[in-house]
This record gives sequence, C-alpha cells and structure tokens, in this order.
Amino acid sequence: MAPPSPRITAVVIDDSAVVRKTLSDLLTAGGIDVIATAQDPLFAWPKMQARWPDVVVLDVEMPRMDGITFLRWVMATRPTPVVICSTLTTRGAPTTLEALQAGAFEIVEKPTSGLRDALQAKGRHLAEVVRNAAAANVQALVRRSAAPAPDAAGRADRTQRRERAAGAMVQTTDRIVAIGTSTGGTQALEQLLSALPLDAPGIVVVQHMPEHYTQAFADRLDQVCDIRVRQAADGDRVLPGQALIAPGGRHLQVRRQGAFYYAVVKDGPPVSRHRPSVNVLLSSVAHAAGRNAAGIVMTGMGDDGARGLLEMKQAGAATYAQDEASCVVFGMPKEAIKLGAVDEVLPLLRLHEAVTGRPRVRAGAAQPA
Repeated sequence: MAPPSPRITAVVIDDSAVVRKTLSDLLTAGGIDVIATAQDPLFAWPKMQARWPDVVVLDVEMPRMDGITFLRWVMATRPTPVVICSTLTTRGAPTTLEALQAGAFEIVEKPTSGLRDALQAKGRHLAEVVRNAAAANVQALVRRSAAPAPDAAGRADRTQRRERAAGAMVQTTDRIVAIGTSTGGTQALEQLLSALPLDAPGIVVVQHMPEHYTQAFADRLDQVCDIRVRQAADGDRVLPGQALIAPGGRHLQVRRQGAFYYAVVKDGPPVSRHRPSVNVLLSSVAHAAGRNAAGIVMTGMGDDGARGLLEMKQAGAATYAQDEASCVVFGMPKEAIKLGAVDEVLPLLRLHEAVTGRPRVRAGAAQPA
C-alpha cells in the first residue's frame, strides 16, 4: 500500500487577529495544515524560513510591508504559490490586479462586514483554491511576475496605430473568437491579446473574476494591447480589432442579427459554478456563428468551458486548448481535451495563431520567403 500523501501546508499573513484565526480554522477544517500565522510579512519571514509552506495566504494592506511588495520578494527569492485574501472594492481593483501581475495565484474575497460568517461561507472554496495552488505550475507564475508593466510611450504609440488603422478597418466581421479562462488567465490573456494585430477578428472573453475587477482588468489590457479591449456592455457590436471582456457577476453571450454579432450581457444563476460562465459564452457562439468561429479554453481550475467548447466543435468551429506546460492550472483545458472538444493543443506563445489563423509577424521581423 502506498504511503498517504503529505498534507498541504500554509502560512496565513493578515494584520487582523480575527481574520488570521478564522482563515486558519477554515483551512484546517479543509484538511490543510496551517504551520504559522503572522500579522505582517516581516513577522512571517523568519517563520517561513524555519519551515517553508506549500502556499502563502496573504493580505494586501498591512503595516511595515504591504502584501504586493512581499509577494514580489517571495517570487524573486523562493517562488511559492500565493493566494491573496483581500477586500474587494472598486477602489482596490487596480491594486489587486497588480498582485495578479506580480505572480499571485488567485484572489479570494475578504468581505467588509459580517467577516466571520462570510468567511466561513467561503471556507470550502478557500480550501479548494489553496489545494490547487499547492499543485500549480510555479514556473508559469514566475513568468507572470516578470512581465513588464505598460509604459506611457508604448500607450501613445498604440493609440496612433489604432487611429491610423481605424479608417481602413471594415466595421463588420464574418469570424469571431471566443476565449474562456480562469486561474492564471489574467496574465495569459495579456500575453495572448498583446500579440494580436489590429486586424484580428472580433473577440469575446470570459475570465472568471469578481465584478469589481473586470473594468480595471479591461482597462489594463487596453493599455498594453494593440487591439482595443473593453468591458462588454449589452448591445455592443463585436468588431475586428477589439476584445470584449465579460463583466464580473454577469453572463456574456453572443447573438447574430443580420451580418453582425452583438454582445448580450445578462443576469442569471451561476452555470458550472460561475457567473460569468465560459460554457454560457461558448454555447451562444456555437449557435450564433457555427463554423465561422474559433473557441479557446485556457488555464483555470475546474471544468467550465469543456461542454461549451464541444458544442462549438459540433457546430463546425475550430477549437483549441492551452497546453499543460504553459498553464498555471491545467484543469479547464484538461477537461475539454478529455471530453473530445479540442482540435489542437497549443502553448501560450502560439495561441495567437488560433485567433488570427496565421503566425504573428512583428514589426521589423523578417518576412518568410
């Protein structure tokens, strides 16, 4: 008989004693050993050096050293999955996105009121996130943390190129690309979308993300990509050279009217445990666009997107999945592959070919003979 697998270990860092105690109790109940707690990173560091954890559960705003600074320190010195447990507000969304860019595995909402009861309601989810974090592709997290931040000169150059292209672009699309992703997807999407040219087909995206984040996430992508990136609103046209991101807390679908595709943003119960759901988006694209579409399932926990991608394949669409080596979590692509929904598995650096149908040739690069 094989020996039992060792239990996952975690360190909890938060300046609230109530939060530290509640999180520790929830993780312990979920089968995870909390080997240390600390009120800030400087207190945590010697405890972690004495016994290094599998996962760090980390607040953002703390005395003496903030969580993002500590996250960067960890990723630079001894890369370890970090789960951010933070208060989610519109004001704090850019800061939390900064944490994801710095290499955080995932974000779990810390409510602003009814703290103990609300956290206990999330206990099962928190334990699941920590277990998945312990099994994450740490090298993919490191690559995320090394990505450069957008610069003002680059933004100005992108604006000029968009303006030059606007008059020449045909404002219709006969092809649409639907993308679904979750954990690890914020930086993976940035890498994919920033590789696309201005004449890329219209794109619709579901990224599992709380509602306070998606506007800031779309704004950041718009700063670093040649194509335009917007949070989807009901009735938006799906246009070439533009990606529409599903708003957090609402489903995104696509409908066709005449020669055009439109976004449908609607309320409704979670599907596959998520709202927005990748399955909801991909299923709608299968019905609206059929063989004129391509579907891509990228890094993420769970199986959301597998069934929708299969519907797209059965409707004649081209279907793709991100490969295991470049995923932070291979859950969603793996389930789509197991279901027989995937035509081709590609590494992250080649997924732009699934969008454009051709290899990316950057400005100044030699053209093939």
